[in-house]
Amino acid sequence: MSAAASQPLFDWGYARAVLPTLLDGLAITVQATLLGMALAVTLGLVLALMRRAPLRLLAWGAALVIEFVRSTPLLMQLFFLFYVLPVTGVQFSPLATGVLGLGVHYAAYCAEVYRAGLESVPRGQSDAALALNLGRWRTLRDVILPQAIPPIVPALGNYFVAMFKDTPLLSAITVVELLQASKIAGSATFRYTEPLTLVGLIFLALSLAAAWGVRRVGARLR
Repeated sequence: MSAAASQPLFDWGYARAVLPTLLDGLAITVQATLLGMALAVTLGLVLALMRRAPLRLLAWGAALVIEFVRSTPLLMQLFFLFYVLPVTGVQFSPLATGVLGLGVHYAAYCAEVYRAGLESVPRGQSDAALALNLGRWRTLRDVILPQAIPPIVPALGNYFVAMFKDTPLLSAITVVELLQASKIAGSATFRYTEPLTLVGLIFLALSLAAAWGVRRVGARLR
């Protein structure tokens, strides 16, 4: 019997040995997801408000940015930020570039979610607030957004889970996230079954946990 045939299909000892390396990659994945989503929800709200602005030039500019980002692949945008942007003199670390790419890409989708939420608030709400001399900013902050945000939390949560599953694309710009860490570990021993299986289980467990959390938050807000 050959040595290859005598090896077990899944070596639990090797899986335990490679787990710390994968956890280091997971820390990078979680960091990129949290920072990217924070940027996405913030920039997405700004783009949504710009698209609803009475100034047509501002609204058209926001719509153009949103459609361009939504219509081009995330991987291409990451390559542009990592390889082309430094030519202009602006350069970030690989992780910062990945966070920026994820945040901008998903901000375009979040902007459309925000816009749907804002448009779901009856027009009479803002008219009544302005009639009470609340001012546009206070009307938006205290009247419109508290009614617009709760219904769209599940949709924003879905994009959070989607961003988490898109983080392996960051390996294309040299970020050692979870999947890339498993590939590096596997290349050292030419055993990929254990690290890739663990990565799949980690993504599955965290995605299910995040989806459950989003449903709980959505139910509480409703």
